[in-house]
Amino acid sequence: MSNGSIKPSESEGICDLAGGEWVIESNPANPPSWNRVIECSVEASTAMGNEKKIAIWFLVAIVGVVLIIVLVHRRQPLVLKGTVLRQDSDPNKQLPIGDVEITASNGVGIGNFKSDPSGFFRITLPKRLRRRQPVLLEFRHKDYEHLTLHDFVGDKLYIARMVPLPQQTSADPHRPVANISNARVRYSVKATTEANVGSTVKTFQVTNTGNMPCDNHPPCSPDGRWKAVIGNTALDAGEGNEFRNARVSCIAGPCPFTRIEQEDLSQDHRRLNVSLRNWSDTTTFLLEAEVVRPMVSDLVRESYPVIFGRALNFSLPPAAEGPSIEAEIDGEAIVFPLGPNLFLRWADCHLGIDKDQSKTYRCELKSGYQFR
Repeated sequence: MSNGSIKPSESEGICDLAGGEWVIESNPANPPSWNRVIECSVEASTAMGNEKKIAIWFLVAIVGVVLIIVLVHRRQPLVLKGTVLRQDSDPNKQLPIGDVEITASNGVGIGNFKSDPSGFFRITLPKRLRRRQPVLLEFRHKDYEHLTLHDFVGDKLYIARMVPLPQQTSADPHRPVANISNARVRYSVKATTEANVGSTVKTFQVTNTGNMPCDNHPPCSPDGRWKAVIGNTALDAGEGNEFRNARVSCIAGPCPFTRIEQEDLSQDHRRLNVSLRNWSDTTTFLLEAEVVRPMVSDLVRESYPVIFGRALNFSLPPAAEGPSIEAEIDGEAIVFPLGPNLFLRWADCHLGIDKDQSKTYRCELKSGYQFR
């Protein structure tokens, strides 16, 4: 009897698994009843079902282990994001701090990082570090007290507030503090103006004879019945000039049987190309346009910065050029060009560029100066 055999019944035969099928072996003198046949079928199904379940669970376990191995191998390292601010009870004075040296460690060194002018920092952790594991962050800057944060790796924003070091009010104790007042920002933007040169007018004929069958010899009328003619002409505004409000109109002849095929103004707006279709008698068209000469000039703009504590803040549009700060130092009005190095004798300036390419400036006073 095979391994799938079921305990025999002397009166109604033996349930036996042979060749993958269940067979009832019985005594010919005492054939099995239908109840026994059903019992054997149920017992057989149960036994085979258990074997299939075991095989399926074994396969699921293997797939699970493989997936876990793949995910662990391919998982992306965690990234800590945060910002460094000046410690102050007034939120307006919690200014971002750039160039802060940041050291991250977790028993062993993770790496050294720096904050950008907006105070933002980004720390990529090794793959072995996961959430809820401890991490030590140290912040150093020459103008602030050393800061150490004991934290945990998590999905949050890390805010570090550093206490500024006491600063001397004057680099020279025998020199009085210089007062800065009436600060304003000057910059220029390119502006385009137009000088009206005049206008241009041109008449143009498209010669044709009406009621001539097309017979599939293009060009034809839009419905394909009549012979048509395509006429082309062009206008040139001249070197340095541009067209404005260009227009084409039919002024004589069977105008209802004409169509403007193309009215194309070149990219520099200097040339106008026109294509006309006429499928009747000769027609006359009128081309008109204003001619202007664009002129680019620099417009000077002014804006007023916002001052919080010892920091002066302002922003400029993307097209701004040549920024400078005009201020009174001890009553004397002076213009200070920022230049590409953002140099001011009385402040340290930093530049941040936003997503829309606008520029944000922050200038912090040096020792020996104060806003009045």
